[in-house]
Amino acid sequence: TDATDNAAGVDCSDHEVNIKILLDQVTATGDLTQEQRNEFLAEMTDEVATLVLTNNYNQTQALSTARSEAASMVDVHARYLTSLEGRGLLDRKLESLPDAEAMADRRQAGLGLTAPELAVVLAYTKNILSSELLASAVPDDKVFERLLSDYFPTPMRERYPEQIRAHRLRREIIANRISNLVVDRGGTSMVYRLTQEASAPSHDVAAAHMAAWEIFQLDDLSRSVNELEAVLPAARQMAIHLSGRQLAERATRLLVRSRPYPFSASSAIADLAGPVQETLGHLPEYLAVSDREAFEQSVKELSATGVPDELARRVASLADSLAALDIVEVADDCIVNVPTVAAVHFAIADSLDLNWLRDRILDLPRDNQWSSLARLTLRGDLYIDHRALTAQVVGGSADADAPELVSRWMREHNAPVAYYRGTMAEIRAAGPTDFTTLLVAAREVRNLIARTS
Repeated sequence: TDATDNAAGVDCSDHEVNIKILLDQVTATGDLTQEQRNEFLAEMTDEVATLVLTNNYNQTQALSTARSEAASMVDVHARYLTSLEGRGLLDRKLESLPDAEAMADRRQAGLGLTAPELAVVLAYTKNILSSELLASAVPDDKVFERLLSDYFPTPMRERYPEQIRAHRLRREIIANRISNLVVDRGGTSMVYRLTQEASAPSHDVAAAHMAAWEIFQLDDLSRSVNELEAVLPAARQMAIHLSGRQLAERATRLLVRSRPYPFSASSAIADLAGPVQETLGHLPEYLAVSDREAFEQSVKELSATGVPDELARRVASLADSLAALDIVEVADDCIVNVPTVAAVHFAIADSLDLNWLRDRILDLPRDNQWSSLARLTLRGDLYIDHRALTAQVVGGSADADAPELVSRWMREHNAPVAYYRGTMAEIRAAGPTDFTTLLVAAREVRNLIARTS
């Protein structure tokens, strides 16, 4: 557990070594005397301390989140430990981690990994991911050069930018920073789960997660929430962080599946960041009536706990923010403006009960690996179908506003829409839903697309 217990010491040593490597090279060329070097080092003490404490804050927050989810994630953690052991990357006995039988017992008792165990798993996860990133081309992506620069104190960034870019441990620093950020933000098991779900290599998942964080500007959100520590109860603060984390994970999954292979964080950010932020800036205006009511209620509840109004609106819109990725892609494919596509996207969901279907899918149990994957598959297919319907409605019809586009499409396809609505009404009237019921409902969405194509 040294990665946690002595985190500040280890991180401080890392900064010291990497800073001295660069300054020693500068001194060797005669651009800096030994005395100037030592004075320069001393000047940066406070900022290095700030950088180290920021990293520690993020890792401690990640462990707090992991502890809160330990019991619900026990099955995932059990599979993850077995996977690491099977790959020869972990010796459970050596690290005093529970074996498969002990994990099964904890599941029965409603328990999960303890804080010290989670600290060990967190450290292994970061080290393994860092190694896998180093073996890939991800650290060479220009979009991550900022991570290298930001690692060093401001005086070094200002005086020696070229030397920083030429640092002999450049790739190692970038890979280490990506690993820390991805695991602290996404949790110990996220990369493992998404590599399985999306059939993608870990380095692509990590790069996509970094891109998702940038596209949705979740750093700003996290900072704003952290600044409210003295105002917000810890549970409320944790809930907001988890909402942001959930958005980032879903966006990562979508980016890995929809972007060209191999994944490029640079191109994803260049293509999507601007349009997505434009969409999010007006998102509440696009929401259909039922969604807008839920949004306003959430804003009211957050404001009552001391969250500033602008931040409350940002947090309340997180649940619907993922749609921005599909909206931007459809707008680009169909050459229709973003506001029109966004309004159609939410209007068609309201008209065809897609929101109801989405919520019922989210309510499905995740008792084991296969039920979780089945739930994910249903939800992923629904997102694809929702996007296809949106594209159908707006395709080639930029001459009308959203309500008229939806009404026109409904009229043109009156018979299949009426049949679809009748089937959905029967499903809703039948009472509580299960996987089988929702599978039939999802099939009806797919049938509607086929009949109206």
